[in-house]
Amino acid sequence: MELLGLLATLCLSTTLVSAAPSWTATPFNPPSVPLAVRSPYLSAWLNQGAGTALNGAWPMFWTGSIVGWAGFAKVDGVAYNWLGDPAVPHANFTKATQKSLEITSTQSVFVMTAGPVDLTITFLSPVEPADVVNQSFPFSYLAISAASNDGKDHSVQVYSDISGEWISGDNSLLAQWTTTTGDLFTHEVHLASRTPFTEANNRAQYGSAYHSTLKTNGTTFQTGQDIIVRAQFINQGVLLNAEDTKFRAVSADWPIFALAHDLGTVNSPSAPAVFSVGFERDPAIQYIVANSQLQQRSLAWRSRYSLTSEAILTFLNDYENALARAKALDAQVNKDASKVSGDYASIVALSIRQAFGASEITLCKTSSGDFNTSDIMVFMKELSSDGNVNTVDVIFPAWPMYLYINPVLGKQLLLPLLEYQATGQYPNTWAVHDVGASYPNATGHNDGEDLPMPIEESGNMLIMVLSYTQRTNDTSLVQSYYTLFDKWAQYLVQNTLLPKNQFSTDDFAGELANQTNLAIKGIIGIKAMSKIADIAGDSAKSSSYSSTADQLVQQWQKLAMSSDGTHLTLAYGNSSSWGLAYNLYADKLLGTGVIPESLYDLQTKWYSGRANAFGVPLDTRHTYSKTDWQIWTSALVTDNSVRDMFINSVRKYAADGNNSQPLADWYETLDGTAKDTRARPVVGGHLALLALQSNSSIAPSWPTIGSPSNTSMPGSSETPPDGASTSSSSSNTGPPSPTESGSNAGAQSFGSLNLQATVWIVLASIVGAIVWM
Repeated sequence: MELLGLLATLCLSTTLVSAAPSWTATPFNPPSVPLAVRSPYLSAWLNQGAGTALNGAWPMFWTGSIVGWAGFAKVDGVAYNWLGDPAVPHANFTKATQKSLEITSTQSVFVMTAGPVDLTITFLSPVEPADVVNQSFPFSYLAISAASNDGKDHSVQVYSDISGEWISGDNSLLAQWTTTTGDLFTHEVHLASRTPFTEANNRAQYGSAYHSTLKTNGTTFQTGQDIIVRAQFINQGVLLNAEDTKFRAVSADWPIFALAHDLGTVNSPSAPAVFSVGFERDPAIQYIVANSQLQQRSLAWRSRYSLTSEAILTFLNDYENALARAKALDAQVNKDASKVSGDYASIVALSIRQAFGASEITLCKTSSGDFNTSDIMVFMKELSSDGNVNTVDVIFPAWPMYLYINPVLGKQLLLPLLEYQATGQYPNTWAVHDVGASYPNATGHNDGEDLPMPIEESGNMLIMVLSYTQRTNDTSLVQSYYTLFDKWAQYLVQNTLLPKNQFSTDDFAGELANQTNLAIKGIIGIKAMSKIADIAGDSAKSSSYSSTADQLVQQWQKLAMSSDGTHLTLAYGNSSSWGLAYNLYADKLLGTGVIPESLYDLQTKWYSGRANAFGVPLDTRHTYSKTDWQIWTSALVTDNSVRDMFINSVRKYAADGNNSQPLADWYETLDGTAKDTRARPVVGGHLALLALQSNSSIAPSWPTIGSPSNTSMPGSSETPPDGASTSSSSSNTGPPSPTESGSNAGAQSFGSLNLQATVWIVLASIVGAIVWM
């Protein structure tokens, strides 16, 4: 993870002092609430500090810059502001009062009191692991329903707008826009001058923002200056169906793009008014292929819909089904995480949208111009540091989430790295650090000058490949890239035991020679290669790698143990040093058994009582720590009280009210202050305990290419159609049998699931309701 660039300009989040929130928060009030989080460029949050109501501040992009998003309601002619913090001269309105906030894996649900009416405001960013098209949609839902809180009938109208701040990291640039009406009302906003594959302040400098809703009775729209359009609704409760045709800079008289619905007379809860927001660009990624050629790749939804308007219309029409699928996934995740503890379930609920929100699912086109739906690749941006593409040691900490939710998505995340290195263009003998220095440019490192983490990345790749193969019984990665894996394993054999001065994934801590935790990753990687060779039918190499790993681990234990035998050191020979030996988790995950159980007991005893006020330090060089590595460590200790010490520390930090940014994985354990590593996908590592619960995943890997799906799999025991493979039936007891061949064999694709999935939705929703009660 290239965090070195942060150190020169690192700013600690200022401790915020204010009264405790007046609303109830379930499970807790986080440092930032995810509102619309689906990709590196659709990422809107409500920063919290000690507690900020939905109408107490503007929503922010993950970097901390404003994305203008305002909401109003009129109740019996009285105007209330429920979203954003707008000032509107010559218009009278009051602030709605926030009553509650509930956060699940896919939703942030606010209840706001607007006089005699309560508004339920749902921000839904779907997680659709069983449907590639749905998961690739760069859109998010906002749904508003109203209910009387005094038993009387009330007239209610609701309003939402977005500003041009959604389209660029430079508000001085010229914006253009269009509005279309019909069955779909949609505003499209984009820069007048667009430059593909470029960014400004982490914002794409091409593509379009969309604000849309379905046409119903009483739906109106308007574009224009912010204070004029908002005043129109505040004063009249309706928009003018008028367009501002004076294109201008984003910050010149602040053009906004508004939509309104008349909910009519309300007593019992109304049907929701549903809006969508999105940011879409095409092509999405440029990716290096053989001979330094660049391939343009599009988001996967384009294989089904030729027009963005078609995709948005389908997305909005699917809201009720999407909500049912989301509730089912929320319930399943909460049920599984609650088996560990309530605190653990609360951490997981805050992590999933953030982890998925850094990635995009793509396809390329064939020579005939059609999309190749068998060539699915996922690309991840390394947020908050150098913006690298598919950084291996960012994927690795997030890997447990993919194993738990759908490992096929993880495979598709590895494919860009594997395919690139299989072309022979990367010159080094170890695994590449990333597939591109600056998102969305996956243009490789043909000069070999990527950040060198040779043991780190080689071990990571071997561990992830084996865990995917074990989980799915899909041997296509082993079959297609065996030569690469063997090369990396040979490097580890020669260099792992005595690591030279080099970076590990925690590069912000600096280079270090003879790192205990790094060496064991390499040894487990060698043991993983022995399993990979066995799967490939290479018994000689399997035996050789296995015996090498067994010999190395014996030597490693002698080198890594403190002189008094009480703990593993941070670096060989420094008995006063220690650190989180989180790489031992891979031994548990793979079932390799290369680490003696007595060593887990030893480390468990050592960690006991070493927590500062907000957690256990990463190592003895500093007092800071990382949330992902603490949760990984909690998954390998042998005493539940020590496990819970780690979990409770992370939860305490996440809920401490000292920070106001999307959850930072790197923070200070003395006072709970976050470092500036916000919104990073490594929080997928918070699902480390879930990945160990069983060998099944909650979504299947078997949907076939076909029509849009209305359901997805919330459970893990579904039976696939005849002839299809599933991740649910795999086991670590022995190597999987070959099922498919080719680099993309076994790839999850687009399709509809069968009727049994509907039953799972109902059951999981019931379970979820019971668990949350």
